[in-house]
Amino acid sequence: MSSLGQMVAGIAHEINNPVSFIHGNLHHAQKYTQDLLKLVQIYQNFSPNTPPEIQEHVEEIDLDFLIQDIIKLFQSMKVGTERIQEIVQSLRNFSRLDEAELKQVNIHEGIDNTLMILEHRLQARHEYPEIKVIKKYSQLPNVTCYPGQLNQVFMNIIVNAIDALEASVVNGQWSEVNPQTTNNLHIEIKTEVIDEKWIMVSIADNGLGINEEVHSKLFDPFFTTKAVGKGTGLGLFISYQIIVETHNGQISCFSVPGKGAEFVIRIPVS
Repeated sequence: MSSLGQMVAGIAHEINNPVSFIHGNLHHAQKYTQDLLKLVQIYQNFSPNTPPEIQEHVEEIDLDFLIQDIIKLFQSMKVGTERIQEIVQSLRNFSRLDEAELKQVNIHEGIDNTLMILEHRLQARHEYPEIKVIKKYSQLPNVTCYPGQLNQVFMNIIVNAIDALEASVVNGQWSEVNPQTTNNLHIEIKTEVIDEKWIMVSIADNGLGINEEVHSKLFDPFFTTKAVGKGTGLGLFISYQIIVETHNGQISCFSVPGKGAEFVIRIPVS
């Protein structure tokens, strides 16, 4: 886990430098381009009788469209680099490499960083519809914990929820033909204060659910219901160790087959 955190933080750092360079220079590139286009327009105003060779090239490159579209192009690149910077920042926050010791943190930031990293799996893809995330956050106090480890728990549980929803589509629980039903795929994340000493985080999906036989083995090491190569059976086992043994908390799963599953995490505020 420590090596993985170092690798993630290192990759995020290496990506951040060139992206910041590109993002910082986009403003200047846009201004220079606008200046050149303005110069072209001035030439057109003072030289209405364009030589055939120039006129032919103007038509070939569709100058009017180019002038309109290049502004949109720069704006799209700016949005793209900003998006990469957001993802890089989420990776750095998620790894929490500089926070290996107990820290007071905002739990919601950890959950949001995890969702940012997993956003590509929440979006609609070829065979899978969009998975909506419903956030029901309460006002939580900062929690004294090991942030990187807690983020790993959120990652494990949310990935399992996504896998369960994708499995429900493959198994035909959600019909691709019926958008009204398909659009109901969701993960609900709820937080609340239990009392002055405890908080609760609930992560629930409306997938296939878990039968009783599987439920009893959920937190066993190396137990998985996923296909070979898709799961190690260590995610929930590690999550149990982090919550129960490291943070003196509790983690439980409630499920009705066919109606989804809910993981409830309770951890002390300090």
